[in-house]
Amino acid sequence: MKDSVKDNKSGNVRKMFKSISGRYDLLNTLITFGRDKSWRKYVIQEASLKQNALILDVGTGTGGILQEALFLNRNIKAFGIDFTLEMMLAGKEGEGRISWCCADALNLPFPDAVFDAVTSGYLIRNVTDIRRSFTEQVRTVKPGGRVVCLETSPPPSNFLRPFILLHLKLIIPVLGLIFAGNKNAYRYLSETTETFKTPEELSLIMRDAGLKDIKFKRFMFETITVLSGVRP
Repeated sequence: MKDSVKDNKSGNVRKMFKSISGRYDLLNTLITFGRDKSWRKYVIQEASLKQNALILDVGTGTGGILQEALFLNRNIKAFGIDFTLEMMLAGKEGEGRISWCCADALNLPFPDAVFDAVTSGYLIRNVTDIRRSFTEQVRTVKPGGRVVCLETSPPPSNFLRPFILLHLKLIIPVLGLIFAGNKNAYRYLSETTETFKTPEELSLIMRDAGLKDIKFKRFMFETITVLSGVRP
């Protein structure tokens, strides 16, 4: 029964991202008031890439994180995987220096200890096994390499919470309807933000997956978090 539920979730997530692939980047910019680029830049800073480094972005979508990495570091080699082909095709139109691969985040098709850094953006809330996803990322990064995760976080319990929930539950789905023709997809994205794990909970899972020196930084009224850790 559990496997059936996981398969259904994976299929629904793939279908959802396929339907919004053409407008995904535009909607991200609108939803985040243009702040998404600065978060991707921070992810790359946390990855601490050196000359000729190899970086893997898991659940890369249209390759936004890798595009930022290549802009900041011209002499790196960038690899992106995603299980939604349409998302990668949308990104490939604008970036020819990324090596693309259609694969599952829970079964990365790479040997152990290959990459200098492994990143992800808005991946973890969509996988069916969070710990396994991080374990695979740890497996493929070199000892001393970094795993960096950009994710949404539940709105904090403060005076801003009602306004944040209004943005999540009303504004974002309406933007999804207007610009992508898919209100339900962006309702799902809003719901997963509201109910997802806290940075503290994700930090514990990352530690259990084999990372050390884990830290995180919050953005956008604490609804966005970048977490990072080092493979011993």
